[in-house]
Amino acid sequence: MSGTGSIDITLSETPSQVVIEVHDTGKGIAKSNFGSVFKPGFTTKARGWGLGLSLAKRIVEQYHHGRIFVKSSELGRGTTFCIQLPR
Repeated sequence: MSGTGSIDITLSETPSQVVIEVHDTGKGIAKSNFGSVFKPGFTTKARGWGLGLSLAKRIVEQYHHGRIFVKSSELGRGTTFCIQLPR
């Protein structure tokens, strides 16, 4: 987020799942990259390994049997990720 911005976390639940939404006010993700952001090595930064989101996906899916995805993103405005976990 270039040193400034905010991160908001929203938690909701249904009888079958818990939903966590994480919204930031960062630079956003182009729609063409939505399918790539969870692949190991993918990064838009000059520094970094591109492993954070791939590790998050592995933890959510393999250990918690849930789902993580980009719910929405707008360049220059931020991104919302959604994590759905079974109860």
